[in-house]
Amino acid sequence: MKKDLHPTLNKVIFLDPSCGFSFLSASTKYSQETMEWEDGNTYPVIRVDTSSASHPFFTGKQRNVDIGGRVDRFNKKYNL
Repeated sequence: MKKDLHPTLNKVIFLDPSCGFSFLSASTKYSQETMEWEDGNTYPVIRVDTSSASHPFFTGKQRNVDIGGRVDRFNKKYNL
C-alpha cells in the first residue's frame, strides 16, 4: 500500500453554535480552533450550521408549507 495516500483520521468536536450542542467524533477535517472536551483533552473544533439538536425534522418544529393541493394552487395562480 502507498504511504501518505489516505488522510489521517483525528478526533474532533463538532459544535452547533445556534443551540450550543456539541459531540466528539472522528473526522479527516481539521481546524485551528480548539476546545477542551469533557474528558479533559483538547480537540479541534468544527462549527456546523445544523445538527440533530437544531434541525426542524429532529426537533419536531416543522412547518407545513403546502397549504393547498395542486388544483388549489393552479386556481390561485391563474385567478380562477
